[in-house]
Amino acid sequence: MWVVVTESAHVEARDPKPADVDDLCRPFLNSLPVSGASVTVMTASGLRMTLCSSGVIAARIDELQFELGEGPQSSVARSGQIVMVPDVAAGGHDEWPVLGAALGELPVGAIFCVPIQMGAVTVGVATLHSDKPLSLDHHQQTTALMIASAIAAGAVQQAMVSASDDTAVESAAAPALRREVHQATGILLVQLNTTATIAYARLQAYAFANGIAVLTVARDVVAGLLTFEETPS
Repeated sequence: MWVVVTESAHVEARDPKPADVDDLCRPFLNSLPVSGASVTVMTASGLRMTLCSSGVIAARIDELQFELGEGPQSSVARSGQIVMVPDVAAGGHDEWPVLGAALGELPVGAIFCVPIQMGAVTVGVATLHSDKPLSLDHHQQTTALMIASAIAAGAVQQAMVSASDDTAVESAAAPALRREVHQATGILLVQLNTTATIAYARLQAYAFANGIAVLTVARDVVAGLLTFEETPS
């Protein structure tokens, strides 16, 4: 069952600075009974960067939502409210059916997506997971929101630095930049003489059909190893 937490649970953090700016995920792991975390910043136009992932499972949950274009992250970005999935295996994924099926293949019992906000603006999402079914009580939800508020400025600053740093290196556990995906989308836009939305959808469809990551497909497109002029629609 998907649970949306009402706006009354939102609070402002008392300390505007994160405990550890260099590791934005750690405060969630230290303060909440969760198994993993990732922190992603998003722009209004849909661009996104994953700044940290605590492990392979956290990274994959984040990547699946990026690849499939659906999931609680998108809902949180729109609503600015926590979305909780206390029992992933229980189903109820009507809003995200493909993601729900994909999550069933991971050792994940519960997922919680927490808005990262600066004032009234949602600038990102912290995605937390537990390896067992779990519900966060009101105090724990408040704690998650306080941490998210506390890391907001650091997250935006880190994203801005990463976006302007051409030497920044991505890792499998924390794909910090989506630059190659945007580059590949631009290439497909020209190849297919279409819109950016359709070009990106083609990237997603190819990745899903072949069981590989969107980032892998994008890298092949940018490197010239894959052209969509000869692939079926």
